Amino acid sequence: MKKRHSKVKTKQSRQGHRTNITRQKLLEAARSIFAEKGMDLARIDEISERADVGKGTFYYHFKGKAQIVRELIKVVLGELVATIEEKCKDASDVKDMLNNLIGAHIEFFSNRWEDFMLYFQGKCDLNLQDGYPGLEPIFIDYLECVETLLESVVKYKLPQPVLRRIACAITGFVSGYYSFATIEPQDENIDEVFSSLQGAMVASLERFIKEALPAEVAGGSSSKSV
Repeated sequence: MKKRHSKVKTKQSRQGHRTNITRQKLLEAARSIFAEKGMDLARIDEISERADVGKGTFYYHFKGKAQIVRELIKVVLGELVATIEEKCKDASDVKDMLNNLIGAHIEFFSNRWEDFMLYFQGKCDLNLQDGYPGLEPIFIDYLECVETLLESVVKYKLPQPVLRRIACAITGFVSGYYSFATIEPQDENIDEVFSSLQGAMVASLERFIKEALPAEVAGGSSSKSV
């Protein structure tokens, strides 16, 4: 009896493994096609063909394109947040934190163009009336991670709207630059040019944070001790 039960468990384990492999193939195929032609133009039959499975297999794993879009973006932003938290764990002041936050984005996206395209398209989709459902909470969690890290190095509590503006400025700086960088000459070192702009961005954000503090606090604080 035990032997038969063991065989059933082994068979189920193998089936589960094959199912996970197929699902991952579909996710990878969708990631590639979304980067090539955009989420809206990508078709489910193209994703299935790229993954070398039938269209019915796609629907066994996903209810539709919206679900696979949501899952991919959730994975990308989850990995990005993990990178940010690791990069920023030792930041001791505002300047360090801002540099590390921007640096974490550069580090994450420098060799992950397909993931950047998902990130960028997902952010743009949030502004559409008929966008993909379920993306907003994923991006809110990401922004809240940035806000929490900023709060940890600012000695005086900033209003929530101010923290949100700073988080949006950081993420917008990254996505805005990379989205335009594709039209630069092919021999242009995108990451090197981007890094050269970082100092100016950090200085502007430091000033913005200081100006957001009460006058008596900002007047007696250096940029490193706000």
